[in-house]
Amino acid sequence: MLRDPVLLVGCGRWGRNILRDLAGIGLPTIVVDPSAQALAAAAPLAHATYETLDVDERIAGVIVATPATNHVSTIEQVARWRVPIFVEKPLAVSTEEAERADAVAGDRLFVMDKWRYHPGVEALGALARSGELGSVRAVRTWRLGWSEADRDVDPIWTLLSHDLSIVREILGFLPPATHAVAERWLGAASGITAWLGTGPTCVIDVSARRPGHRRRIEIAFDGAVAVLDGGRDVIVEVRADGGDRTISVANDPPLRRELEAFARHLDGGPAPRSCARDGVEAVRRICELRLMAGLHG
Repeated sequence: MLRDPVLLVGCGRWGRNILRDLAGIGLPTIVVDPSAQALAAAAPLAHATYETLDVDERIAGVIVATPATNHVSTIEQVARWRVPIFVEKPLAVSTEEAERADAVAGDRLFVMDKWRYHPGVEALGALARSGELGSVRAVRTWRLGWSEADRDVDPIWTLLSHDLSIVREILGFLPPATHAVAERWLGAASGITAWLGTGPTCVIDVSARRPGHRRRIEIAFDGAVAVLDGGRDVIVEVRADGGDRTISVANDPPLRRELEAFARHLDGGPAPRSCARDGVEAVRRICELRLMAGLHG
């Protein structure tokens, strides 16, 4: 049982969700954020609050939920505690920065790929590994909707990171980038359609400027198709010529599940699923796809 608190750096829109779930699983949390408003909102659930990282307390681990462009500089500052670090995705916004984070924290650094903890994605990965439906021939994902752009990065960085982690959970690896087409809204990048690998092939379509809301994962096997649809994400549907079936999965929130996994690691358990090298590879793949799509930033 943990005795020392966890340090949460950043308590904005998503950081508040992290704090809520940390409190829900009983982890005392020290919150650091330069915003007085953020600290006031965090205070009812926090063990303590600070405006800076001048924290003179023992801590069990660190969670980094700052803007993506600040991830690496924050990792460099908190590395002095020599404790495990869980950082929101993407790890960085350039391959060079991601490599720097890995060099600083190495095997103490993990990425918060929450979709690897989604029970439906886990079920799809189990199907792929079992071989009961044959070999995986293709993976297709859609993450489409209408949302406000993040202030520090365009939507491709945040949305594509999710689906790359899904591909990794299903296949066990990230295929090489092969092709990409960018989507722009008023001159700014708003989405991307990306192709990876040839055997199997992966097609990922993400956008923050599409009407409606679509979250869908399809796996084409030799003789069947398995689907996790965002509107029914507690059911995996399997369709084949020999008959259709469904697989029911738990409705456990993936963010809470990944935080529980981190807590178990802090208490001596296994490491979270996405290590620093996984984070570096994901950033590298995003950079490669952006370049293929004509996006250089």
